[in-house]
Amino acid sequence: YNDVEMLTEFTWDDRNIRRVFIRKVSKSFINKTAINVSFSDPVKEYIQSNPGWYWASYVVFFVTYLTLSCCSAPRRQFPWNLILLAVFTLSLSYMTGMLSSFYNTKSVVMCLGITAAVCLLVTVFSFQTKFDVTSCQGVLFVFCMVMFISGLVLAVVLPFQYVPWLDATYAALGAILFTMFLAFDTQLLMGNKRYTMSPEEYVFATLNIYLDIIYIFSFFLQMFGTERD
Repeated sequence: YNDVEMLTEFTWDDRNIRRVFIRKVSKSFINKTAINVSFSDPVKEYIQSNPGWYWASYVVFFVTYLTLSCCSAPRRQFPWNLILLAVFTLSLSYMTGMLSSFYNTKSVVMCLGITAAVCLLVTVFSFQTKFDVTSCQGVLFVFCMVMFISGLVLAVVLPFQYVPWLDATYAALGAILFTMFLAFDTQLLMGNKRYTMSPEEYVFATLNIYLDIIYIFSFFLQMFGTERD
């Protein structure tokens, strides 16, 4: 997080500074996820046999997420904003590691590679395109509602009879949705479109990009991941 602090010392209005910030955030998350998927088998077995740690990390994640999302003072006040962001990232990393531990390591690494490629393409697209994704809030909202209702239907249907193609379709739509959100948040952070992120909200921007990437990775894992024997 020294990089995040260092970037805030420069002029946030400089577009190059924003680009460096986005690249550092994405690279940081990919590196943390790569560490998670490199767990040895004993570590994976320990994680799976102690679900209490997962629920504890989920509570920490939820509390820090609400604090950073709903309370402007903590996420703007140094050093508490970086401390909360660090706690949020650690809890999210553990949850990602817990999810990855149920899948074959090769398939997890493959999904991680696909996620990294998607993030790179979305970043390049957001930097170069003249299309304003930040003006598509209505489309994203409708897409979210469709995913929410579909998720409720699947929660009722799948416990009675698992339908692989239905599950894969939902995961594909989820990956598309959060790829769009990643482009939206990237352009929002770039500040060269209709809507822009305030210089004081760099922690909130980091939070959004982290969540977009973890959701993309999770949906790819749902589509392409192979469960461990």
